[in-house]
Amino acid sequence: MNFFKDRNCYLRNYNLTFMDRIRLFSWPYLALICSVVFIGIALLYSAGGGSWYPWASKQFIRFLAALCVLLVVSMTNLRLWMKYAYWIYAVALLLLVGVELIGTVGMGAQRWLDLGFFQLQPSEVMKIALVLALAKYFHGASLEEVRSIRFMVPPLLLMALPVALILKQPDLGTALMLVFVSFGIFFIVGVQIWKFIVLMIGGLISIPVFWMFMHDYQKKRVLTFLNPEDDPLGTGYHIMQSKITLGSGGIFGKGFMQGTQSRLNFLPEKQTDFIFTMMSEEFGLVGSLFLLGLFTFILGYGIFIGMRSNSFFGKLLAWGLTINFAMYVFINMGMVMGLMPVVGVPLPLVSYGGTAMLTLFFGFGLVECVNINREMVIGRRGSIDDE
Repeated sequence: MNFFKDRNCYLRNYNLTFMDRIRLFSWPYLALICSVVFIGIALLYSAGGGSWYPWASKQFIRFLAALCVLLVVSMTNLRLWMKYAYWIYAVALLLLVGVELIGTVGMGAQRWLDLGFFQLQPSEVMKIALVLALAKYFHGASLEEVRSIRFMVPPLLLMALPVALILKQPDLGTALMLVFVSFGIFFIVGVQIWKFIVLMIGGLISIPVFWMFMHDYQKKRVLTFLNPEDDPLGTGYHIMQSKITLGSGGIFGKGFMQGTQSRLNFLPEKQTDFIFTMMSEEFGLVGSLFLLGLFTFILGYGIFIGMRSNSFFGKLLAWGLTINFAMYVFINMGMVMGLMPVVGVPLPLVSYGGTAMLTLFFGFGLVECVNINREMVIGRRGSIDDE
């Protein structure tokens, strides 16, 4: 399908009333998202030993705030997000610079900005901002332009600048997510496969150089991934206990709040990065597959919403944000299963966390905005006129 052929320099006028937007809102999509959140809150309740404190109650409050964000964002005009995409990216980039200057250090990494009432992690904001910027850049571009090496320099810089700042924090997991999401968008817009192969070969050749600049704890994570049994009570403890917990649930699990690995605190970070293994222990393979099914439906809805959009900006925005969500799931599950190094990526909508919850719901709100404005035809300059 050629998505480049119907992009004009002008736009049709497209006005929707509030009731029109409510009618076009995808309620099944929201229901799937909320279902995963409720599973996460239940698991946090279990992680707290059958108590709403310290995690489940805070997560529920964050969910209500994030839900309001989703609803507000979904009711906006899609053209506004295209108009201000570069400004949003610039603000997110400045926030990343701010982390370097006045960021708060936690767990050995400088990733947060202390806003007094809230700890903001700008790298999470950049996941949304980068997709917006790339979607705007490629909107209106011809296939010939996309296949030009010179034309690809600006989007590569849009990706490289935040990746460099995030690696310096250091946060390898988020940096990898930004790279994967960017490459996913590059593939969608028509970048040739051979360019990806060249980049992969270049990346493999550069591994010794990257290794020299990696922090000691990052090197330990890679070595632990390759051989976790080498230090089972030290650097390999997390992944060893994760694998034990995954297998201990069997087919149907031990029951809600009956997991021994988590209740006896053998499982580390059970409320954040390793919450999926706790679910596997309590609900077994059946429960894990059910959660995976919900994730799959959410991803499918995002792809479907992008396909229905008449604007290429809308398509790229919906698909880019869906890829971002998929990377959360893929990296976290690969990490807890021992298929990838432990890089600190939470399980989306399930793991305990504030900034991740808000930014994910902001992204879902943008996907809903694309769905509501799916008949809008957006031209190169982001203006609207009548046909």
